[in-house]
Amino acid sequence: MLWKEDTGENTRYAVPDDVVDLVYRITCRCLPLDHAWSFSSAVREQLPWLDEEPLSGIHLIHGAESGNGWVRPQDATNEVLHLSHRSRMTLRIPKHRIDDAHRLTSRVLDIEGHSLEVGKATVKRFSTLPTQFARYVVIPEQIDIDDEEAFIDYVVAEMRGIDVRVRKMLCGKTHNIRMPDGALPTRSVMVADLDVEDAVRLQQQGIGAHKQTGCGLFIPHKGIKAVHETTADK
Repeated sequence: MLWKEDTGENTRYAVPDDVVDLVYRITCRCLPLDHAWSFSSAVREQLPWLDEEPLSGIHLIHGAESGNGWVRPQDATNEVLHLSHRSRMTLRIPKHRIDDAHRLTSRVLDIEGHSLEVGKATVKRFSTLPTQFARYVVIPEQIDIDDEEAFIDYVVAEMRGIDVRVRKMLCGKTHNIRMPDGALPTRSVMVADLDVEDAVRLQQQGIGAHKQTGCGLFIPHKGIKAVHETTADK
């Protein structure tokens, strides 16, 4: 007798949990508009093992979009990002570090003089949505910041390197992140029409450098509008 289980389209894909997002409640009134380095440094001071985990990352904290009479601040030197009670902080970590990361709860982080109290965290598995978005992907030194075609070629090569098949991709505006040794040029990237496995793999692996300062980390997205808008902490 020959008996093969059905492995067709009706087979439900189980999202793996070897890498997850840990989403923390926070108590924080405001942060520096460009808080990538100071926030990353404060978190890694409490969780130094993050630097030893190649699949880990630190998402930056984003406030509300402009609208309803409110305009997002633009001056990263003199203005701050105001947060609501719905704001969260998120770490991307391997499963075996979940318990270690929970120890961050009740700690108070100093972000350039702004106090951020870390609350309880919940584990969130990755999305299977076919559209994935990264607010910041580092532009390599060998690529001119205005050469979008060369940047696209670089991103496609990075994704092929982690076995992600790219069908549709859009790049957004460039954005400089303040670092101790100068500005770090980045560009937003949206990838669409991904297979389920590729969408999850892209979230697991990320692309490029500086994942500990929020770069190269992909999140699910339902459309393309945000790619052409200013990112939330610019």
